[in-house]
Amino acid sequence: MEDKSLDHLATEAGIVASYINAYGKPQAIPADTRHRLLDAINVNKPANEPVSPVPIVKVFTQGQHFTITLKDDRNYQWQIRTEQGEEFQGHGSHQLTFPDTLAQGYHHLTLTQGSQCWSIQIIVAPKRCYEPNALLKGEKLWGACVQLYTLRSENNWGIGDFGDLKYMLKEMAARGGSFIGLNPLHALHPAMPESASPYSPSSRNWLNVIYIDVNQIEDFKHSKEAQKWWQTQTTQRMLQHARSTKWVDYTTVMALKMAALRLAYQQFNTRSEADSQQVSFRQFVIQGGEGLYYQAVYDALHCLLYAKNNSCWGWPVWPEEYSDPHGEAVQTFCQSHPQEVEFFLWLQWLAHTQLADCFAQSQASEMPIGLYRDLAVGVAEGGSETWCNRAVYCTKASVGAPPDALGPLGQNWGLPPMNPHVLQTQAYQPFIELLRTNMTYCGALRIDHVMSMLRLWWIPYGETADKGAYVHYPVDDLLAILALESQRHRCLVIGEDLGIVPEEIVSKLRDSGVYSYKVLYFERNGQGEVRAPNDYPVQAMATITTHDLPTLRGFWQSADLTLGESLKLYPDKDLLQRLYTERQASKQELLEGLHRYGCIPEHIGHTAKEVAMSPEINQGLHRYIAHSTCALLGLQPEDWLDMDKPVNIPGTTMEYPNWRRKLNTTLETMFSDDHVNQLLNDLNTCRKKAGAAEN
Repeated sequence: MEDKSLDHLATEAGIVASYINAYGKPQAIPADTRHRLLDAINVNKPANEPVSPVPIVKVFTQGQHFTITLKDDRNYQWQIRTEQGEEFQGHGSHQLTFPDTLAQGYHHLTLTQGSQCWSIQIIVAPKRCYEPNALLKGEKLWGACVQLYTLRSENNWGIGDFGDLKYMLKEMAARGGSFIGLNPLHALHPAMPESASPYSPSSRNWLNVIYIDVNQIEDFKHSKEAQKWWQTQTTQRMLQHARSTKWVDYTTVMALKMAALRLAYQQFNTRSEADSQQVSFRQFVIQGGEGLYYQAVYDALHCLLYAKNNSCWGWPVWPEEYSDPHGEAVQTFCQSHPQEVEFFLWLQWLAHTQLADCFAQSQASEMPIGLYRDLAVGVAEGGSETWCNRAVYCTKASVGAPPDALGPLGQNWGLPPMNPHVLQTQAYQPFIELLRTNMTYCGALRIDHVMSMLRLWWIPYGETADKGAYVHYPVDDLLAILALESQRHRCLVIGEDLGIVPEEIVSKLRDSGVYSYKVLYFERNGQGEVRAPNDYPVQAMATITTHDLPTLRGFWQSADLTLGESLKLYPDKDLLQRLYTERQASKQELLEGLHRYGCIPEHIGHTAKEVAMSPEINQGLHRYIAHSTCALLGLQPEDWLDMDKPVNIPGTTMEYPNWRRKLNTTLETMFSDDHVNQLLNDLNTCRKKAGAAEN
C-alpha cells in the first residue's frame, strides 16, 4: 500500500518510475530514490496552499482557443487586463472562454466569486522562436565558437576579455563570419577565482566581472594612483607571468584586475553626479533592481567572509545569520559597507557596458547574428542565485546524467535543480528573468542541455549519480515562454541536444523553431555511414567538436583516449580497447567521406590508420562540414590552429586543469597567419556555395 501511495505521489510530482537506459532497456527506479526525491521537492512546496479554481499561471500558444477549465461548477466573474492596456471581462462556469484576439504577452486575469478573488497570469506566446531574415532567406551562416577566457592578445591581462571579443568580432566580420559563439558569461565567484567552471556559476542573471577589459576604462587611465600602481615592477612582473602561462592563472589575473578596478573606482567616485557616466551607472542600478543589488551584496559579503576563513565557499557554510539575504545581519552589513556593495554594482555596470559595446560592434559590422551566448543548465549550490531565491531550488538534490558505457556511475554535476512546482507557483518568473538577462546583447542563445525543459536527472543529495531518477518539467509551457522571449529579443535559439534525447522532445523543439546541434564526430546515416553534407537538417547548428570533446587533432590522434587512460577515467581495459576500436572505425568512415565528396586531394591514402593528421585532412574536414545543409556552422579556433589539448574533460575535477587551457597564439598573430586566413576564406566560399545550392 505504501509503495502504491508513493508511486502515485511520485507520478504527481513528475518523478518517473522507470526510464529507458543507455542500453535501450527499461530501468526501474528504486522506491527509496523516489521517496528521497519527493522529500527534496516537498521541502520547497508552499505550505497550506489556498485552494484555487484555476491554476496560478496559464500559458497559451497563438492559434489555440483561449479557454480555462474550472475546478468546480460555480459561476465566476472574470476580468483580463492585457500587457498592452486593453481590458476584457465576462463570466462563466465550468469553463472560461477569452477573446481570440488576445495579443502575445503577459496578461493579468482577475477571477471573482462572491467575496473571493484570485489573480492569474495569462501568457500568450507565438508558435515559434525568432529566426533572422538571413536564415529565412536560406543563407548558410558560419562563425567561431570560443571559450572567451582562452583568448590571448597583445594587450589582455592573462585572460580573454571583452576588448579581445570586440577585436575578434571585427576580424571575423571582415572574413565573412556571421557570429562569435561564447561560453556562458555568467557571474562566477570573485572571492574564489579558481572556481572557474562557466557551467557552475554563482548566478546566471549577471556577468563574470573577470572579463572586464581594464585597458578600456577611462577612470583607470586618468587615475594617478592607478597609473603609479601600473608602472611598478611588481605589477608588471605579475602581468608578464599572467600573459605568458599556457593555462589561465585565475588567482593572479583576479588579483591584478581587482587591484586596478578598486583604484579606478576611487577615480570614478570623483565624478560629479551630473557626469554622464555617473548618470548611466545610477540608471543601471535602478533598472537592475533588487536582483542586481543582492548580487553585489553577495559578492561583497563573500569576499569578506572568505578572506577571514577560506572554508566559507558559499552561503550554506556561512555563519547562520548571513544565510538569509533579507535578515538583520545582512542588512547591517549593507549599511556598514555601502562602498563595498557599490563597488560590485559598478563592476556589473562595467561588464554590461563592455558587452553591449561588443554587440554594437557586431551590428555595426552587419553580422546577421553577432554574439551567440550560452545559458548554463544550472547554478552552484552555494552561489548568489540560490541565496536570493531559495524557494525555487531543491538543495536536497543535484542534477546530472544517468549511467552509460563511458560512465557506469553516471555524472553528478553538483547543481541544485529548479523545482518545477515552485516555478509554476511563481508564474515562471525565474525562468522568464533568466531568458531576458541572457538574451540581452546577443543575436542567438544556446540552451545548454535543452532536454532539461522536458526532464532532468535528479540525484538525492550525497548520492552517486546511478541512484537518481528523471523528474519532468512543464515542457510545453517553457517552450512557449522561450518562443515569446525569443521573438521579443529578436534572438535565435539553439538547443544543445547531444546525448540521450527522448523522442517526445525532438518534434517539440523542431516545431518551436529551436535549432538543433549536430557534431561531425557523431553524425551517421541509417546505414551507419558518415552523414553526407547535403543530408544534414537545415534547422541546426553544425560543428566539428565542442568544448566537452577532443579537438580535431586530439580526435584524429586519439589523444583524448590516451589522456583519459592516464587519468584513470575508464573502469577497465576492455572498455578502453572498445573505444580505440570505435575511434578507428569513425576515422575510417570520415576519411571515406572526405574522398567521396572530394574534400581532400586524391593522393591521400584511403586507410585511416595510415593517414596522420595533416593540413590537408584538417582543411578537408572543415570543408566537409562547411558544405552541410545546416543553416549554421560553428567552428573552434583551436582547430584552425591545429591544437591537441582539450579545454575540458567531462567527469574530471582535480585530475585535469579544466577551463584554463589558452589558445597557443595571440589573436593578432592568428588573424595575420596565411594558413588561417586561407582556411577561413575557404570556409566562407563553401558556405556561400551551400546557400546558393539550396536556393
